[in-house]
Amino acid sequence: MTEEKWGQLRTRLLKTVGQNNFTTWIEPLEFSSVDDGVAVFHVPTNFMGNYVSQNFADLILHEFNLSGEPVQRLAFRVAANSPARPVRQVEQPNEPFAEMQDGQGRDSDGKWDESPVRRAASAQSLSNKPSAAAPMDSLQAAPLDPRFTFDNFVVGKPNELAHAAARRVTEGGPVTFNPLVLYGGVGLGKTHLMHAIAWEIKAQNPSLNVLYLSAEQFMYRFVQALRERKMMDFKHLFRSVDVLMVDDVQFIAGKDSTQEEFFHTFNALVDQNKQIIISADRAPGEIKDLEDRVKSRLQCGLVVDLHPTDYELRLGILQTKVQQQQLTYPGLEIANGVLEFLAHRISTNVRVLEGALTRLFAFASLVGREIDMDLTQDCLADVLRASERKITVEEIQRKVSEYYNIRMSDIVGPKRLRSYARPRQVAMYLCKKLTSRSLPEIGRRFGGRDHTTVMHGVRRIEELKSTDGQIAEDVEMLRRSLES
Repeated sequence: MTEEKWGQLRTRLLKTVGQNNFTTWIEPLEFSSVDDGVAVFHVPTNFMGNYVSQNFADLILHEFNLSGEPVQRLAFRVAANSPARPVRQVEQPNEPFAEMQDGQGRDSDGKWDESPVRRAASAQSLSNKPSAAAPMDSLQAAPLDPRFTFDNFVVGKPNELAHAAARRVTEGGPVTFNPLVLYGGVGLGKTHLMHAIAWEIKAQNPSLNVLYLSAEQFMYRFVQALRERKMMDFKHLFRSVDVLMVDDVQFIAGKDSTQEEFFHTFNALVDQNKQIIISADRAPGEIKDLEDRVKSRLQCGLVVDLHPTDYELRLGILQTKVQQQQLTYPGLEIANGVLEFLAHRISTNVRVLEGALTRLFAFASLVGREIDMDLTQDCLADVLRASERKITVEEIQRKVSEYYNIRMSDIVGPKRLRSYARPRQVAMYLCKKLTSRSLPEIGRRFGGRDHTTVMHGVRRIEELKSTDGQIAEDVEMLRRSLES
């Protein structure tokens, strides 16, 4: 291998890794020789040799072999004016970049194809290495799901602000809010948006160093660095990124040393005007055992809540997922009313909703039946039972009083004015339909009324639903609100 060939190889690496990574990590490498399948490089520091070993070795090996040089291993040695200590050697995997052999995976300019699916496959293959050697460069600390893109994110009223904020941070230019904190319950789309942001940033500017990982992984790396006495390497790595994304930050609560290091990393990146994106299961101020100074830093940016999904958003998600499922199961039809039924019944978690639809299509395909209501209730009996939310009498009374703009005390009080009596009957009707409470118990919750009064109220609303369009609409709106 001559210096001229190494220069040509470096030119190809520049196109692949981008200018920033090339200048920082590839350009300082001094090619020495190739002996018995081992390419030897001199590096300025142990840290640089280890970083290149972990993050660029597979790519360098691949380029060597494309150029006709049969290299199986790389060896990095510290330059002569530093302590002469070899850095770990890297062996060529059995099938390095197998999906890109013979020039596949390059576009017309010779660059690697950076489509989301290819990037996900690359990140996944690298993330399967042992944890101690897991790479830490862009998109490799935690694999990204190729399904979680902006194109596949269904936007509705509960998540439109979070979606707009996520889109904004991918547009580039000056950092307008830092950090962006997305919070909400399980299955509301936080992780989907985090992955979508990472994909979009890399697509818009592949040279940016985007580091996405969970809070648990951050803590593991920190503890590992302490144990191996490599804190300077840890600090340099985390503070040299362009975009830091930490998922489920609530898991560092109560871990004092980890919180302190996170705090200093946060400050260092903000001082460099680098973007930070955080997700959590609740607002920063509500995370127990999270230090006040960390809470304060998280609250200084834009904090956005992903609200629980409403019926319309759940229905929209189901309609999108049906189109995807029908690509897997062509010709399999779904009867009218099934999606509406699922959107009503499974209201707390979008992941459960999507999983139920996946199971439904797989089951229908196996038994060779159309997806109708009977099949749905048979196939998803356990999911439907588990998803039954326990609605309380007090919750119904509160919702009805808010809807009709009267006081809750008027709902349960003795006043018999029509402006109070009709909402009271609506509330009794909903208690009978949406709870398992007996008529006498419902009567006791409405100011100690007799069960016959409750029966009369329920019958009256049933009659009015068929003759009074306004009452029918009121009852349906309240039911949806309570079940969402």
